[in-house]
Amino acid sequence: MKLEFEYGQGTMGAELPDNTDVFIPGQTVADPPCIEQTWQALYEATMQSIRNPIGMPPLKALAHRGSTVVFVIPDIVKGGNQPTSHRKVAIRACLDELYAAGVEKKDVLLLFSNGLHPRATLPDMKTILGPQLFQEFYPTGQITSHDSEDYEHLVDLGYTPQGDHVILNKYVYDADVAILIGHTQGNPYGGYSGGYKHCATGITHWRSISAHHVPQVMHRQDFVPVSTSSEMRHKFDQQGMYMEEKMGKKFFCCDAVLDTQNRQIEINSGWAKQMQPVSWKTADKRTYVHWAKKKYDVVVFGMPTKFHYGDGMGTNPIQMMQALSAQVIRHKRVLADRCVFIVSSICDGWFHEERWPYLRELYEMFQHDSMNILPDMNRYGEYFATNGEYIRKYRFANAFHPFHGFSMMSCGHLAEEHTSAIYIVGAREPGIARGMGLKTRATFEEALEDAKRKYVGPCPNILALPQTFTTTAVHLCMEDPAQNSHTRDNAPAHPCGG
Repeated sequence: MKLEFEYGQGTMGAELPDNTDVFIPGQTVADPPCIEQTWQALYEATMQSIRNPIGMPPLKALAHRGSTVVFVIPDIVKGGNQPTSHRKVAIRACLDELYAAGVEKKDVLLLFSNGLHPRATLPDMKTILGPQLFQEFYPTGQITSHDSEDYEHLVDLGYTPQGDHVILNKYVYDADVAILIGHTQGNPYGGYSGGYKHCATGITHWRSISAHHVPQVMHRQDFVPVSTSSEMRHKFDQQGMYMEEKMGKKFFCCDAVLDTQNRQIEINSGWAKQMQPVSWKTADKRTYVHWAKKKYDVVVFGMPTKFHYGDGMGTNPIQMMQALSAQVIRHKRVLADRCVFIVSSICDGWFHEERWPYLRELYEMFQHDSMNILPDMNRYGEYFATNGEYIRKYRFANAFHPFHGFSMMSCGHLAEEHTSAIYIVGAREPGIARGMGLKTRATFEEALEDAKRKYVGPCPNILALPQTFTTTAVHLCMEDPAQNSHTRDNAPAHPCGG
């Protein structure tokens, strides 16, 4: 069969055996039905949710005239930006409810929870919020981004009982009401976005994030395959609840379960501790797809130049490795123990240094230092995280924070650990791939033939994922839940949302 896979800014064709299984999120297995995608229908559903929150009083009972309110809003990386996106509808619905309770517009702040991601640009703000909200709040200075290096606007909350250092955005700490606008979408880091993950990663400091986005957490047995039972997820929840304890208030969450096209399936509001399980129960039906009837020896997909973190993610080797590992984390339940990946990528070594100014240095150190595997780079974490030049670029030049690279490095080794081989097809600079321990071939067909000879035999089970990075991903599972365990599990079946 002839298939097209993501490659650069277009696609690359592959002729694969006719018995290849093809999975496209939202098509091969349909998503649960979404709410009618009109502003009125979504507004009413959102208002119903915020007026009937789970585990805490409604907004009207939390706010009154004189109350200060901070909206914590995901950055450009997540959630969709259509006119009826959850962010746009939920902020407006919450504002209407707050104004009805007596809150004044001057006491409202819109805060982007970018964490270690680049701070929102003006185009980002307009795209995320839409023209109406932007014009309503920007001219009066009521829109800003979290700055994890702005110590005048951070509060040191000390350490959780588990020993995690929690440093929180001061605007959120000081506000009478803190509203988390979130998205419940499948995420390789802890199962889902939204809820406590939102505050634990979006409005904290690199030292707080270093408690979970690091090798000692990502290389635990509970991290692969993805689940909401991992130590990473526990740390998100622990840090979020610790923030609430120290603030003396709960976050008011308004989260939407989203489908493949970022449309709202369900909207839940309230206290994250009680709301998350409710959202996950619905999200499981879309995200953990119990579909595979067999384990796959070969997985074929493509890597574009640009995806969720931005342009250059599919070209620089550090981000490439993270993206490869994300597929292992998501789909490990359906992978044979000797599985091979075959992936198209331009792989030309473009680092996009304005966006990731530190990654080239990381890469060079990996090539020339005495390290053997990617997690060894962790010993340089503080060296990069405190680099003044890189920090200034994060704060003022739309770059990622330098510690963000260590999440990528920590994650990157998982692809190599859980596969027999990874072939990069179509690399313009094949030495880049080889320097990361990957194999290179000119075509998908050549790579498959080589894999047959060396790793998977003449008749492998092949899974094709033609839209890996252009759709909202799922976590593939075996049709029979009892088969979702794998060799790293000590339990009969790894938690898989079923």
